Amino acid sequence: MVTALREDVWWYECTGVNAFLLADEDGLTPVDAGTPFDADRVEAAVDAAGFDREDVARILLTHYDLDHVGSVAKLAVDAPVYVGTADADYLTGARRPGLSGLKPAIQTAVGVLIPDVPADRVRRVEDGDAIGGFTAYHTPGHTPGHVAYVHEARDVAVLGDSVIERGGSLRSSPWYLSYDAGRAEDSVVAFAERAPAVQALGMGHGTPVEADGSERLRALAASL
Repeated sequence: MVTALREDVWWYECTGVNAFLLADEDGLTPVDAGTPFDADRVEAAVDAAGFDREDVARILLTHYDLDHVGSVAKLAVDAPVYVGTADADYLTGARRPGLSGLKPAIQTAVGVLIPDVPADRVRRVEDGDAIGGFTAYHTPGHTPGHVAYVHEARDVAVLGDSVIERGGSLRSSPWYLSYDAGRAEDSVVAFAERAPAVQALGMGHGTPVEADGSERLRALAASL
C-alpha cells in the first residue's frame, strides 16, 4: 500500500496520481490527497505507515487540481490544510478558475466533483514559508499557486506537477496541462537554483526519484 522513499517518507498511488506521507517530530504530514474518490486510499496509507488519524499534524497541497485536492474535505482528520495563496480560493469554493484557457476551463468543469474545504481550515502558503520541517517554494505555471515543498532533514522535495517523470526522464509541466508552460519552465529553473540539495524527488505523476534528485533536476533545468 505504501512504499518507503526515504526513512519516514512514503509514497503511494491514488487514482492516476502519486501522494506522499512524511513523519516528523510533531506528527504525520500527507502531501497531496488524490481525487474525490481516494479518501479511503489516503486513510489506508496512514494506517499502513503505522499512524492513527489523530497523528496527522497538517495536510500540504502542492496545487489545486482534482487529482491532488479531491479527497481533502472527505478525510476523517481535522488538521489544517496548506495551499499556495493563488490557489486557496479555489480550494474553499470562494472563487472558480473560470474559462479563460484550457487548463482553467478543465478545472472549472471538474470542480463540481471537489468538495469545498472550510475556509477556517485553510492556511495560505507564501514563498519561503516554514511549515513544520518543510520549506515552501512558489513554483507557478502549472497553476498560479503551485508550491513545491522541501524537507531537508528527510532529504526530499515534493514537486507536485511542476515536474513529471516518463520513461526514466524528467520533464516540466506540458502546455496543455498548464496555465503558463513558459512560467512552469522558469519555475523549474528557479527551484533548481534556489532549493537545497536533496536525494529524493516526489512528483505527482511518474516514478519518484530515490537518489541524485537535485542533480537530475539541475539537468532538467539546463535543458529548458
